[in-house]
Amino acid sequence: MATPTLYSIIESSGHPNATEFYRSIGIEETKINSMRKALTAIKKKPPHFIVAEFFYGYGNNYAGANISNLDVMLHSMQQYAPDTKVIVLVHPDEFKYVDKLNEIIKLHDILKTPVTPDKLHESITRDT
Repeated sequence: MATPTLYSIIESSGHPNATEFYRSIGIEETKINSMRKALTAIKKKPPHFIVAEFFYGYGNNYAGANISNLDVMLHSMQQYAPDTKVIVLVHPDEFKYVDKLNEIIKLHDILKTPVTPDKLHESITRDT
């Protein structure tokens, strides 16, 4: 069986550094620092997992057709990576908005920050 792959889409300093944890459970992590680069990577090689932070669009560019920073990626995944398991990290204050993303694509899990390796392990090993 191929080594499971995971894309960490890191858009802020709040994203947990779980590289050693992923390595310890046999997952190959690729760190990506922009949504544009993430979309390119997903189209080239869909990963088994994506871990990304959720940022709700309070009256900014997201407020119209988009809910958050993740909308465009999730729409693209419908075509390029429908089997990828998406784990969303969300600040407790924004938790009430994140479930709307399930209308775009079914999320594997939603984790409130701060996220520990134990929470990630439980999420990654949980069946959908």
